[in-house]
Amino acid sequence: MKVIQMKKYFLLICLVTVAFSSCRKVVQSPFSDTQQAIADDNAIQDYFLSNGITNATKDPSGVYYIITNPGTGPHPTINSNVTVGYSIYLFDTSFVESQSSRYFAPLSSYIKGWQVGIPLIGTGGSITLYVPSGLAFGTSGTTNIEANTPLIFNITLQGFNN
Repeated sequence: MKVIQMKKYFLLICLVTVAFSSCRKVVQSPFSDTQQAIADDNAIQDYFLSNGITNATKDPSGVYYIITNPGTGPHPTINSNVTVGYSIYLFDTSFVESQSSRYFAPLSSYIKGWQVGIPLIGTGGSITLYVPSGLAFGTSGTTNIEANTPLIFNITLQGFNN
């Protein structure tokens, strides 16, 4: 009799374990990738309108940019190792972070928005990038940046090598 009761308890414990393990939370974006890209583009356009920005260029990727200083010499590629100074802002102009000089090896290992924008300038050049969330930190975000957040980057290319 004890064996039958033990089997029942064991079966009950197994069922409870399976029930609780199947209750994991799945985090999903509230929009599809296409809807998020449209929402981000609208946010960027609204920012331009609110701040009187009329000289931004839109790359086919969806990144907008303003080259404030083209720099000199050749330009890096996405396979280049780059040293940059940068600041990151949200579209409500909240400051996120800044580095006076940071080395990235190679650029292809960093966000797509930088892969589009940094090769547009030479050494000593400066660019402001308006990056949709899908070309920044996407649905994962970072410790300082929420998921699905478009960002503004002010970047100065200090140097690079291939």
